Amino acid sequence: MNVTIKGIKYGHSLLTEHDVFLFREGTHYRLYEKMGAHEIIVDGEPGTHFSVWAPNSESVSVMGDFNGWDRSAHNLAPRWDGSGIWEGFIPGVRKGHLYKYFVRSKYRNYSIEKKDPFGFHCEIPPKTASVVWDLNYSWQDANWKKKMEKHNSLDSPMSVYEVHMGSWRKIPEQNNRSLSYTEMAGYLSQYCKDMGFTHVEFLPLMSHPFYASWGYQCDCYFSPSSFYGSPQEMMYMVDSLHQNNIGVIMDWVPSHFPEDGHSLGYFDGTCLFEHMDRRKGYHPDWKSNIFNYGRGEVCSYLISSAIFWLEKYHMDGLRVDGVASMLYLDYSRRDGEWIPNQYGGKENIEAIDFLRRLNVATYKEFPNTQMIAEESTAWSMVSKPPEVGGLGFGMKWNMGWMHDTLEYFKNPPIYRTFHQDELTFSALYMFSENFMLSLSHDEVVHGKGSLLGRMPGDEWQRFANLRLLFGYMYGHPGKKLLFMGGEFGQVCEWQHDHSLEWHVLQYPCHAGLQRWVKELNHVYKKEPALYEQDFALDGFEWIDCSDRQNSILSLIRKGKDPKDDIIVICNFTPQTHNVYKIGVHQKGFWTEILNSDDARFWGSGKKNAPEIEALEEACHGRKYCLSLTLPPLSAIFLKSKEEKTIQESHPAAFSHNIKPQDLKEISKDLPKQQI
Repeated sequence: MNVTIKGIKYGHSLLTEHDVFLFREGTHYRLYEKMGAHEIIVDGEPGTHFSVWAPNSESVSVMGDFNGWDRSAHNLAPRWDGSGIWEGFIPGVRKGHLYKYFVRSKYRNYSIEKKDPFGFHCEIPPKTASVVWDLNYSWQDANWKKKMEKHNSLDSPMSVYEVHMGSWRKIPEQNNRSLSYTEMAGYLSQYCKDMGFTHVEFLPLMSHPFYASWGYQCDCYFSPSSFYGSPQEMMYMVDSLHQNNIGVIMDWVPSHFPEDGHSLGYFDGTCLFEHMDRRKGYHPDWKSNIFNYGRGEVCSYLISSAIFWLEKYHMDGLRVDGVASMLYLDYSRRDGEWIPNQYGGKENIEAIDFLRRLNVATYKEFPNTQMIAEESTAWSMVSKPPEVGGLGFGMKWNMGWMHDTLEYFKNPPIYRTFHQDELTFSALYMFSENFMLSLSHDEVVHGKGSLLGRMPGDEWQRFANLRLLFGYMYGHPGKKLLFMGGEFGQVCEWQHDHSLEWHVLQYPCHAGLQRWVKELNHVYKKEPALYEQDFALDGFEWIDCSDRQNSILSLIRKGKDPKDDIIVICNFTPQTHNVYKIGVHQKGFWTEILNSDDARFWGSGKKNAPEIEALEEACHGRKYCLSLTLPPLSAIFLKSKEEKTIQESHPAAFSHNIKPQDLKEISKDLPKQQI
């Protein structure tokens, strides 16, 4: 039975007793279907049902543009079950209405206006109201969804283009504004398709009050940022990318949230979402609150958010930010500034349990997506299943590879002979996790400079080094991620208030670099050896990793079919080697399928012959060898081809007018087994 008091109806609830039980237990993974603001019809009257968790409140009311922002016009009622949930139905409130919760605490005479933690839409900051909204959208990505397993599996190619929505491209004629979701849909889809990227990864698109946080200070975990448009417009962008065969990954931030008064912090006059003790509940680096993972309601809230983006926005995966900060209680703290766990250790047992439950839930519901950890320590088995002691992620960013590789490349080539181990060290652990090689936004901010700016030498050498870096990256086992601007040699360090430096593409050096990345991507997707055994020992073999005198590495990337094998040779000095021999297992002919020194890429134009025949000469413990030209500061990729037949070498021999004596003359110098 519904009772109406002061314009609000009580007695109707979207939450069942079972919902409440799961919520408190920490196992309700679709809370967005029941909590927040939902348009429904009660007793024939349309309106909106509101519900919010505020267990330590004396009263909670809904204020909005529909009641003149009157804090006392529409009071919610507490549920009878002690769950701390306040709810009620307000007739006449419809999509587009603005609202906030006015929360009056039981303690310290505290009261505050709060944004809806489950709101689907919100005002453009600095305004802080939530907006009653729906998630209706007619998706057109059925073909993509049917093939998600092919697109997102661990044995598929993944070349990820990391993008900050606000600064990828701006419109100078319109006060330097960012592109909207709908504008981005067309531009980004076409660009990624042309460039050959398989996926886009967006820096967080969840609602965030401070643009300069890049999205990493989220104030609502169920609302896309209104800086760029409405929820449906964001769906349209994802839909467009899918229709162009581009997957979409979003950074998701369960590690911390901002202290802004309208947000989750101190929600009902108590530390509801965060820890009370600042030694566990406050992050000193990011000046923000840390979630209390030991509280069932908080776990339900966060896991529901992850499921929400995968389900309602068709995300192909979530990159989970700040995992290392979640795992360690002493993360970025000095002695005495942190609280040990119950066993006296520094591991955050509650966070570990949360991450395992998060990954189990997401992969159960969406097995063809990927959960990717940004984890920067040596924590073991991040990408292994929970049942064997792992955290359950699908992949982990390889921060060690990134650090060592960039440290190596900053050295002038004359000194690289002393730093070869920085490149080869990754081989000791490259298969311990399912790694994604990341050259991310973190490497081009805070005074580090751009990737191009970190390369040594004159202008030609800096571009050659960067082409070489990308070639080495694509030859190394692991999925690939590159932050926007790196693909064409952004000159300046990335700045979120400015557009990427697209104008530099008028110069051949930048256009050539972009063409190289495009070529890398398209060849990478075409050649199974470069991706299908990224996480298997069978997919990689050194030819020679010890030629430190010449600063050269040579390796084999292996496909499941041996005929797909690719040889990668990287020359990390400006010296050209005209006769450089490497060992191969088979005789026959090889062809150069990629060469970063090609003139098309603004290289010096040094190439190998179209066909390179393996010599019957032992080298590197193998029976045959290839004698190669290694251009300066270059990466070359080779693939074997079928041995020449008489028909390929002498097509005239197979014409109708050939005479027997001519055939004898043509074939006299060929090996007997070919005749």
